[in-house]
Amino acid sequence: MKHILITGSTDGIGKLLALRLAKEGHSVAIHGRSETKLASTLEEIKAASKNENIIGFLGDFSNLNEVTLMAQEVISKMPKIDVLVNNAGIFNSKVTTTTSGVDIRLVVNYLAPYQFTNAILSLLKKSDSPRIVNLSSAAQAPVSLTALQGNDSLGANEAYAQSKLALTMWSFFLAEEEPSILVVAVNPGSLLNTKMAKEAYGQHWSPAEKGVDILYELSMTDKAKTASYFDNDKGGYANAQQDAYNITKIEELIKITSVMLSNE
Repeated sequence: MKHILITGSTDGIGKLLALRLAKEGHSVAIHGRSETKLASTLEEIKAASKNENIIGFLGDFSNLNEVTLMAQEVISKMPKIDVLVNNAGIFNSKVTTTTSGVDIRLVVNYLAPYQFTNAILSLLKKSDSPRIVNLSSAAQAPVSLTALQGNDSLGANEAYAQSKLALTMWSFFLAEEEPSILVVAVNPGSLLNTKMAKEAYGQHWSPAEKGVDILYELSMTDKAKTASYFDNDKGGYANAQQDAYNITKIEELIKITSVMLSNE
């Protein structure tokens, strides 16, 4: 039995992955930002899997203070984490910036998982073979450090693509910094049949299960390779956008990120 935490798991591929792992008998922690939805998803997964070792954490990842509080709760309630799947993400939003003026996609898709993961590293290090699966995307664009700091505005597509490249750059950095933890970034598949794709594009190309299958394999099997990017559109490991391999740009990103988060 493994201890697994999946962020953004009250619907979409995160929820389907949680259900599959629960059915296998693992101890699964799910996360959502709606108290009602989190409670109903917990009951649904417990009933469908006949597994009572399912817990839930509440937190709005557009609010970094809530991310910190949730991390503290995770530390108090989980004995260790064998697998962390940073799945929580946002594309469309009625609110486009947070109170600090940063695009909400940059916060939810990059700053929040960065902050959350670093806050719970101690739990991952209690595992014999910890791993982190970060959900990237085929959409990746060079990161504007001025936009990241809230000094420039971006369109939804641009902000989303920048957030996913930032997440990928940090994945490679973290893999180097923490060699005992396997860290892999993955594009689970473009336009899967999920709520996010429907809201953003009104269509889908592939069933959600395509994404669930690869997340399962990268979480639970030896298919996962650290400091790498798996592109499920291509069916294998591939090159991320070129900035993900630029040490100077990665260091600049991490430096600004750590300064921003220390000021929160």
